Amino acid sequence: MAGLKENAQAKLLVLLALQAVIYFSASWCGPCRFIEPALKQMASTFADVEFIKIDVDELAEVAGEWKVEAMPTFILVKRGKEVSRVVGANKGELERNVEKQRLLISA
Repeated sequence: MAGLKENAQAKLLVLLALQAVIYFSASWCGPCRFIEPALKQMASTFADVEFIKIDVDELAEVAGEWKVEAMPTFILVKRGKEVSRVVGANKGELERNVEKQRLLISA
């Protein structure tokens, strides 16, 4: 899972990825720490999906551009465009959304 520290780097990675999950978190966010191990497992399971972690305190501009208001927020992106969003540490919902988008890409 790529952890980004620069705005330009974040934008480029999202645009280049065929499909990605942008994970917006913060160091002070308890639910973010709770879901982190599950997210690392998902990144391993769904190797064809780019998982990108963005700390909202370090990259507030990026969080603002994606209209992130709560943490954790997961935005599923296909070719640079948002296709789905999961707010909160809901592992099951996130997995279902990732799998659904993977099936749409391969169809």
